[in-house]
Amino acid sequence: MTKSLNVPLTQQEKEELKNGDFVYLTGTIYTARDAAHKRMFECIERGEELPIDIKGQFIYYMGPSPAREGRPIGSAGPTTSGRMDKYTPKLLELGLGGMIGKGKRTPEVLNAIKENKSIYFAAIGGAGALLSKAIIKSEVVAYDDLGTEAIRKLEVKDFPVIVVADSTGTMLYK
Repeated sequence: MTKSLNVPLTQQEKEELKNGDFVYLTGTIYTARDAAHKRMFECIERGEELPIDIKGQFIYYMGPSPAREGRPIGSAGPTTSGRMDKYTPKLLELGLGGMIGKGKRTPEVLNAIKENKSIYFAAIGGAGALLSKAIIKSEVVAYDDLGTEAIRKLEVKDFPVIVVADSTGTMLYK
C-alpha cells in the first residue's frame, strides 16, 4: 500500500502502518548519525536535556554531502542503522517517534520498537542525490562542530520510505 503522511506522525498513523507499506513523508524530520547519537546518549547519562525535543519526532540516519548552489542540501542517502542500535532503545523510551535509515536492526531495537509502538522506515540506499530532491529546507540545530554529523532539522516533501519494522516490532527483512 502507498500512503502520503505528514510528519511527525500520530500514534494512530504509526500503528496503522504495516511492513512493506510505501510512504511519502512531508513535514519535519531530524538527522543524526553516530557522533550525534553518542553525544545525545552522554547527555542522557548526565541527566541533561537533549539539544532537540525528540518526543514524537523522526531521526533520519544521514550525513549529507555539501549542498550545490541553489540547493538546501547535497546528496542525502541513508547510513547503516545498526551503528545507532546501542542508543536507540533509550531514545525510543524517551519518546522518539521513529527512525529512517537502512539495514537490519538488532532484536533489542525491534523489542523497543514494539514496546514503544514506534516505527522504522528504510530509505533507498545509493540514491542520495534522488532523496535530496525531496528535502526543501535544511538547518543545523545542534552539534555544528560535527560537520556532516551535526543534527539537522529538515523540511521534506514527499520523501519516499518503506516500512521495514512496524509498531509490532516485526522486521520486513525476515
